[in-house]
Amino acid sequence: MNDVVVYALPGNEDLAQSLAHGLAASLQRLTIHHFPDGEQRVSLEGPLTGQSVVMVCALHRPDAKLLPIIFAADTARDLGAQNVVLVAPYLCYLRQDARFRPGESVSAVSFGKLLSAHFDGLVTIEPHLHRLPTLSAVYTIPVRAPHAVVPIAEWILANVSDPLIVGPDDESEAWISQIAACISAPSVVAHKTREASGRVSVRLQVPPVYAARTAVIVDDILASGQTMLATVGALVQAGFGNPVCLAVHGLFDGASVDDLLAAGAGRVVTGNTVPHACNAIDVTPVLADAVRDLLESLPTRP
Repeated sequence: MNDVVVYALPGNEDLAQSLAHGLAASLQRLTIHHFPDGEQRVSLEGPLTGQSVVMVCALHRPDAKLLPIIFAADTARDLGAQNVVLVAPYLCYLRQDARFRPGESVSAVSFGKLLSAHFDGLVTIEPHLHRLPTLSAVYTIPVRAPHAVVPIAEWILANVSDPLIVGPDDESEAWISQIAACISAPSVVAHKTREASGRVSVRLQVPPVYAARTAVIVDDILASGQTMLATVGALVQAGFGNPVCLAVHGLFDGASVDDLLAAGAGRVVTGNTVPHACNAIDVTPVLADAVRDLLESLPTRP
């Protein structure tokens, strides 16, 4: 795509480079200058006239990243970009999608309005939706949110012999079934209970016929890690030593990789949506397809 330019916000260089390669697009330099008073200046390498601009920024720990991506989007448009798309492999501010107590903000709606005002489109992967039916409930721009089923299934097929795909809760059942079907593997789903203390308990029944298989726990997000830890414990107790822990988004806001290994996990693997040492599943091809589809759907400005 000769008319597409890709920029990486700091920390996203590897994925942006891979995405640019997948799109056959040019990767140009974005720099941020920090003034002594804490303000920031964003500069973009050009030219940009008539180009479609793709900004790449994983939005974990998002607040410090928000102004730079807005400045970058507005600057690209000022410099003549045809349209500006945000690729946020991990998308934040989806937890607070309702007002649970009087006076609370509904940050999912506010954040959706903010990004929609500065970008012409949004691409993410496996957004962690709670009560929202789709991202379009809070974003007014075109959105593409593909699944990570294929890259996950391909990684399992290449790296795990005789896998048993394990979903950590009832909500994961449909997704887990798709992954298992891709590689003709069996699957089971745990039943999770979140206790008042914030801890998680898991009940899991595994048919004896699967006893010789390697358990692979698959979740969309590994944040506090409590669900993954509890599922590892339930599998170890059921006789499945060294289960593989796999997540699309590895935030590691609570439990660390070492905590999971100490609990009995054999390996911890994540997608490359959030930079981390355990990134092993490349979701770039899925993102590239989604970006290509989105750009082709956007209107051409006169």
